[in-house]
Amino acid sequence: MYQDERMEAIVNYIKQHDRVDVETICKMNNVSRDTARRDLVKLEEEGKIVRTRGGAKFPTFYHEVFNYDQRLKKDSDAKKRIGSFAAGLIQDGDHLLLDVSTTVQFLAENLKTERNVVVTNSIDIAGILSRKEKVSIHLLGGLLNNEHRSIYGARTIQHLSDFRVNKLFLGACGISSNGLTIPFEEEGFLLKEMIKRSDQVIVLADSTKFNRSYFQKVCGLEDIDILVTDQEVDSHLTTILEQYGVETIIL
Repeated sequence: MYQDERMEAIVNYIKQHDRVDVETICKMNNVSRDTARRDLVKLEEEGKIVRTRGGAKFPTFYHEVFNYDQRLKKDSDAKKRIGSFAAGLIQDGDHLLLDVSTTVQFLAENLKTERNVVVTNSIDIAGILSRKEKVSIHLLGGLLNNEHRSIYGARTIQHLSDFRVNKLFLGACGISSNGLTIPFEEEGFLLKEMIKRSDQVIVLADSTKFNRSYFQKVCGLEDIDILVTDQEVDSHLTTILEQYGVETIIL
């Protein structure tokens, strides 16, 4: 068996059992302990696993950061389905908060209702909505982060505090039993304020976001009303979401 085949077998085992020990790898791939350890080192170098005492598991803390264009292309089919469905949750006359998530951008592209008032910190979402009739747009003021196509900072939060809406749509870099997390502290402060400003919080997250944690916590699962995703959520996280009364919609 070639190394890439052995590594694939290890990853598939962890997907089913959450973790694996060296003894199991030796039996499964019919290799020595030294070969098993080399395979684990290689998998860790590729960022696919984290080595633990006597074995390995999937990483839960992430720190990689992609720019907006990279995020827009990543898992775009799933994001388009989620965004298209989420647009159907909006009624005529709804007042909305839309964050800078790429999945939320697909929602904006599919918005077909009328007399909506939209508050956003996304320059791209504001541009998309500007081409639609009967939508009133409030683009939050502050500092421009051109790499992530967003407005942020203390002035942005202050501006946001003047508004109240009935629905907030936001994406997530990571969603786990501890809640929603993102890599950037400044954006975290802004999203916390968005949650305070809305009667209903709707999270749009494709399946790659689950069981991931990033540096900055945005909110706990108790602050989420609806979660829209493209695949089944694992049983452990499903149980916790149900405990907090989160309505999970799987497309």
